Amino acid sequence: MKPKIDLPFETLSWIGGLDGHVQMLEQTLLPLQEVQLEVRTVPAMVDAIYRLAVRGAPAIGVAAGYGMALGVQAAGPGEVLQAARTTKATLDASRPTAVNLSWATNRILRHLEALAEAGPGVTDHQLKQAVLDEAHAIYHGDQDTCRRMGEHGAALIGDGHTVLTHCNAGALATAGMGTALAPIYTAHAQGKRVAVFADETRPLLQGARITTWELMKAGVEVRLITDGMAARVMGEGKIDAVFVGSDRIARNGDVCNKIGTYGVAISAHHHEVPFHVVAPLSTVDPALESGEQIPIEERPAEEITEGFGDRTAPPGAQVYAPAFDVTPAALVTSIITEVGVIERPDTAKLEQALRAGGVSF
Repeated sequence: MKPKIDLPFETLSWIGGLDGHVQMLEQTLLPLQEVQLEVRTVPAMVDAIYRLAVRGAPAIGVAAGYGMALGVQAAGPGEVLQAARTTKATLDASRPTAVNLSWATNRILRHLEALAEAGPGVTDHQLKQAVLDEAHAIYHGDQDTCRRMGEHGAALIGDGHTVLTHCNAGALATAGMGTALAPIYTAHAQGKRVAVFADETRPLLQGARITTWELMKAGVEVRLITDGMAARVMGEGKIDAVFVGSDRIARNGDVCNKIGTYGVAISAHHHEVPFHVVAPLSTVDPALESGEQIPIEERPAEEITEGFGDRTAPPGAQVYAPAFDVTPAALVTSIITEVGVIERPDTAKLEQALRAGGVSF
């Protein structure tokens, strides 16, 4: 019998029918405030994605799917398809690195175009319903994917193990129980004693504000450390494995994730600590041969110089603020997907996994 995993919060959901809206946990206010944000328009969804009210590649994909549904709500007779195309372009521009966003909007647009081409008998109402149904399918599919990744990854966690994670790739980054944290939640539910060291993750402190918050909520033992402490903790022999998520994976297994992940991978390699990446196949971008081709989003300088409203750098200080970095496949012990564990990933193994998952490329 599979262990039951219930988390006391929900990242986002659709409220109502065709004229409904999205409700999401406003993550910029965590951990001090738990506020539900109502998103009723495409501009509001773009704003929520850009300012990280919703974040994490899978959750962004789900949000974009529902954003497509919002975008066609007011479309007039014969305008649904064009409204969907316009909405897709608007949503895709909100954050460039997380491939799940464009994956979701592409999936819905392709589905809608296929229906529209089926014949003149398809009504505008049916087209709008098809968009919402496909968005729901993405939502429920992500939940199932998280469950399967959790089961595959939990097999790599032994009783009494302590793992380290960077940024937030938990339930709040998905519609389910997370990517990197899914194996931890599953192992915990299986009765294994598992503890976590969570990097705070500068500059927006997703590890401190979000990962630590949700692990505590779920009853999992967690200790918060600064990013600069990770190598020290590994050197002390306190870490049995590293589990991180990803926002985009290249065809050769290079992994893009929150800035600082590359440094964690280097430390793990030096200390012979397994470095596992947990991500759905939708995060793999087969169009990119290597991580060098992944576009890296740069964030506003104020996120570093005036984090959370308090200036911590001299006025006029020059800033470089990439939001992500790329870890070479050579440093990755495994990529854990919904179809299984890809050990020592390379192009051939990624392509095999994509075929196993029914992904065309």
